[in-house]
Amino acid sequence: MANHHFSRRTFLRGVGVTMALPWMESINVWGDTPPAGTRPASEAPVRLAVLFSGNGFHSKEWWARGEGKQMELGKVLAPLGDFREKLLFIRGLYNEEALKGNIHSSQTGNLLSGAPLASGGEIRSGTSIDQLLAQRYGGSTKVPSLVLGCEKSNPSVHKNYSMLYSSHISWSSPTTPTPLEVYPALAFDRLFKDEVSKGDQSVLDAVLSDAKDLRRHISSHDQRKLDEYLDSVRDVEQRIENAGKKGELQGWRPTLEKPNMARPADGIPQDIAEHMRLMCDLLVLGFQTDTTRLTTLKLNNDHSSLRFPNLGVDYMIHHLLSHSDTADWLKVNQFFLEQLAYIARRLDAIQEGPRTLLDNSMLLYCSSMLNGNHDATQLPVVLLGGGGGRLKGGRVLDYKEKPERQMCRLYLSMMDKMDVRLPKFGDASKALEEV
Repeated sequence: MANHHFSRRTFLRGVGVTMALPWMESINVWGDTPPAGTRPASEAPVRLAVLFSGNGFHSKEWWARGEGKQMELGKVLAPLGDFREKLLFIRGLYNEEALKGNIHSSQTGNLLSGAPLASGGEIRSGTSIDQLLAQRYGGSTKVPSLVLGCEKSNPSVHKNYSMLYSSHISWSSPTTPTPLEVYPALAFDRLFKDEVSKGDQSVLDAVLSDAKDLRRHISSHDQRKLDEYLDSVRDVEQRIENAGKKGELQGWRPTLEKPNMARPADGIPQDIAEHMRLMCDLLVLGFQTDTTRLTTLKLNNDHSSLRFPNLGVDYMIHHLLSHSDTADWLKVNQFFLEQLAYIARRLDAIQEGPRTLLDNSMLLYCSSMLNGNHDATQLPVVLLGGGGGRLKGGRVLDYKEKPERQMCRLYLSMMDKMDVRLPKFGDASKALEEV
């Protein structure tokens, strides 16, 4: 542990388990050094999460106008109504390189980098914003970045482009898509266990002794915070365990009317709603404990094969459904945005000093096309949260008619909120001043 920058962080430890603590007023858990003669609470770091759903949205219902509490939202964004004042709706940004192939793979593989994509069987994109930040901050947290998904990668080729481009938004290097974790149990292990493997001992049981000792040194307010945190860890742990006991199937579904595969060894809920909710909870836990500051959550692939029996929409896969603006397509869109709203609600309920965890985070929600007709001339973009007090919500920004509307300009702005300043990223050399 001594070789890592996070060695001065406060952890609960047990046999084979290292669990980071949430923000507390009694102790400096972030590993900083208070000024001489003072004991101020640490200021929490800024976190970044990128949520992605494939195939765009209902073409007539992705919009926002107005500002603050009076902001009006299209029906797709209706689940975010409670967060108008912390929401930034951005219209008109695009990736020029994504227009060259005009198919799903060529539009998704560079979503977070703006880099040119190789075709003809070769795989080459660009390092994504989350992984660039992970390279900068990775040594400060136990998990440099958490890369989650709810649908497995597709290794096939479509119109001369690898479908890996459609399956991965996070790239560790131009030729390496970051491994995607679709199993909640393994993602949980990565956050809280020293070795990612199946075990019989509860994470909480392993650190119980350390937790009891800690309680004697913190305030009653922090004791309640510790109890709430441990309860939330236990809740996720038990739900993962119960998913396995039920003998249910993996959460993603292939292009068949009924599942035709055996249950994976690790229990994953068959119900896609529970699968997504578990991943959302893991994202919140990762941020709450500062075990990671960077997460991508790919709710499905571009060119997705998911179905939604939980919504009564089981007759057609996501990709095919996206080609028509039906009531069912809108229902699926809103289901995806409900995941973002759920995360925001959870984060906003966690207080970190003067701000909430949502105020200390940036949640970017996007797709690689505006709608199912492959319109990538402008991308659907929502930014939620306060960026550590540096991001002002309740606004609509429109770049549709502006000459320099690269998506990478937004990434430069976001990196600036995390104190990473680059002269250039992707195809952009200056940030969006308004952000």
